[in-house]
Amino acid sequence: MAAKKALVILAKGAEEMETVIPVDLMRRAGMKVIVAGLSGKDPVQCSRDVLICPDASLEDATKEAPYDVIVLPGGNLGAQNLRESPQVKTLLKEQEKRKGLIAAICAGPTALLAHEISFGSKVTTHPGAKDKMMDGNHYTYTENRVEKDGIILTSRGPGTSFEFGLAIIAELMGKEVADQVKAPLIL
Repeated sequence: MAAKKALVILAKGAEEMETVIPVDLMRRAGMKVIVAGLSGKDPVQCSRDVLICPDASLEDATKEAPYDVIVLPGGNLGAQNLRESPQVKTLLKEQEKRKGLIAAICAGPTALLAHEISFGSKVTTHPGAKDKMMDGNHYTYTENRVEKDGIILTSRGPGTSFEFGLAIIAELMGKEVADQVKAPLIL
């Protein structure tokens, strides 16, 4: 069986933990994960001034599509950059059309709203992004730490990054694999 593929879109201002923890967990599970820089392959300055080096530019990573999951980290500026990107909109629309998993955490789900993805789904966000997410009442809001509805998997923030990453693994590879990845982490 071919390894599951994940695309993590890294924008300037992304939240570090929400980027690195899911990437680490998915790689531990044996997934092929590409961290793609929204504005190229140069190191990306994240929300707490940590620099993360993308594996590829989003433009190059797009050539590897389709992906089993597209992951959208949060961070206020990071989420804003995802919301404003026509390239992100195109990728999300294609992923939605092929019923591929879309996972977004913290303020990341606001990009789903901006790009009109899976209206009607149950979602969660960081409490600070709730009002923006509920603008227009296109989603049903929950306060679950991780919410899965159809092809949409959302989570709340840095502190839920482990649960978020493990939920992606469970969805794509099964609960047993997620449990195997989780065990040595002492969560």
